[in-house]
Amino acid sequence: MAEQPVGEQPHDQWARAREVFASARRVTALTGAGVSTASGIPDFRGPQGMWTRNPESQRLTDISAYVADPEVRTLAWQRRLTHPAWDAVPGSAHRALADLDHAGRLGALITQNIDELHQQSGVDASRIIELHGTLFATICLDCGATGSMHASLARVRDGEGDPPCRACGGILKSRTVSFGESLDPAVLRAAQRAALNCDVFLAAGTSLTVAPAAGLAELSVRAGARLIICNAEPTPYDALATAVLGGALEDVLPALVAEPFDPADAPLRTYGDPGTWA
Repeated sequence: MAEQPVGEQPHDQWARAREVFASARRVTALTGAGVSTASGIPDFRGPQGMWTRNPESQRLTDISAYVADPEVRTLAWQRRLTHPAWDAVPGSAHRALADLDHAGRLGALITQNIDELHQQSGVDASRIIELHGTLFATICLDCGATGSMHASLARVRDGEGDPPCRACGGILKSRTVSFGESLDPAVLRAAQRAALNCDVFLAAGTSLTVAPAAGLAELSVRAGARLIICNAEPTPYDALATAVLGGALEDVLPALVAEPFDPADAPLRTYGDPGTWA
């Protein structure tokens, strides 16, 4: 095991994190924007975040403004044309979680990101729970028809400022959860089951301030899992964590995953494990 903390980690935090993680047999990870910033995808609220630099851009992700104002939709389509996700590649943080999956220790990967970089990194798609949807598909707000984002962007390049649904003529948007929309109940239930069914819950690159995703960390701890938080800034759930690690995720996550696996002898028992049900 590494004897020194990664980067500027306090030694006691790194020691606790590596001990807990090395013994983890079933990890549920929750990832946020901080996992993808090294891949060139800015977050929303950080120092260089999209809303920090341009507060007006928040209107483009508000469902009420999107539905009511054709100009907002036109601007949103122009923003989608140049979204950095189209050229982004997975970073070392994404690849570390893929390594954890290939080692058979990743139970589920819950992500708030819409960039599909976890899929590109090699994580089994069946383990990925996209809380906020995906930028790579479209949905009609009127009839619910879904389609390819790239096909709709081709229409924008051909001169359609606000391309309507081919099926019904309704309003198209990315298949992502905008502000003012609720999460898909089935997706949220899957995330809650994953939070209950692990021995370590790893929150990486997320501020843990956006509900209901943030509450998954507490749900997991209350069910008996240990919480490790890897984030550049403090979160509201730091006091619940076994260890809190700052620093660059592209350094921290690979170092955690590289710790030699040393499973505990006791049976894996979690609230979500049917073996624990009366």
